[in-house]
Amino acid sequence: MNIPLSIQKRIKKEITVFCKSLPREPRELYEPMQYMLSIGGKSLRPSLLLLTCKMFKGQVKDALPAAIAIELFHNFTLIHDDITDNSPLRRGNPTVHVKWNSNVALLSGDALLIKAYQELNKTPPKYLPSIFILFNDAALKVCEGQQFDMEYETKARVSIDDYLNMISMKTAALFAASMSMGAITAGASKSDCNKMKVAGESLGMLFQLKDDVLDVFGKPGKTGKQTGGDIIQDKKTFLLLKAIELAKRKTKTELNLLIGNTKLSPTDKVQRVKKIYEDLGVEEYANQQMQIYYNRFKKSLTSIKAPEKDILLNLTEALLDREV
Repeated sequence: MNIPLSIQKRIKKEITVFCKSLPREPRELYEPMQYMLSIGGKSLRPSLLLLTCKMFKGQVKDALPAAIAIELFHNFTLIHDDITDNSPLRRGNPTVHVKWNSNVALLSGDALLIKAYQELNKTPPKYLPSIFILFNDAALKVCEGQQFDMEYETKARVSIDDYLNMISMKTAALFAASMSMGAITAGASKSDCNKMKVAGESLGMLFQLKDDVLDVFGKPGKTGKQTGGDIIQDKKTFLLLKAIELAKRKTKTELNLLIGNTKLSPTDKVQRVKKIYEDLGVEEYANQQMQIYYNRFKKSLTSIKAPEKDILLNLTEALLDREV
């Protein structure tokens, strides 16, 4: 993923320290938290935060509390999202609610959120007010986006603009906050902090669209997720909405019959919807949309004078080509 090894090691070290600091009891509160944080993951959001801080010549130690808080918050959302989506796998491992149960998963997720705020509070006082506002704004947007995502599963008409707005909250808001917080903890100007927020949002949009594509066309052994999970759950992804827009006559009729169909086996449903996607070429439309956000990301960084910004540009290019 082109994240510098030093950044990866630092985040991994801090997460390990955090896990070791958790109490042993109650076991079913803290074990799921340790499990979730230990089964891998890209640590992309905290990495972006630290890379942005370094880009503006800031001290990584000043940014670390916010970076760890972002990672804890992100994992909290994943635990809860897996319950609402009824997902069996996360990072190639059983999800928390499958390994334990939904009640345990909910409470452990809640505790992880509280821990995120405790970590955030370790931010140097001069940065904390701005960091706290950004974190709260992003956290609320993530919840709003998740609610829209759930509503769209049963809503008859959802436009592509509706979907893009939803992922701007559910996914992109945390990317935007991460990069903006990285700039703040480096003492960057307000203008540059705002530019990094826009860059982060663009990157988050690109990341989610790529996730949509990988859910259907990615290799299960690499993605660590159930193939076609979005199709099985009738999620209104970019791919599905574009297919609805492009489909004509028999194809549109077949697609409408497949959406919400609970009689078909999950495997058959995924295969038939995937075939429609391939016939309509919706993956290419998704790639075009990702390119728009990539260009927007590059434009945000153009006017920023920072010699190390190429690291972020290379990372974004890697996200476009990723297989996981």
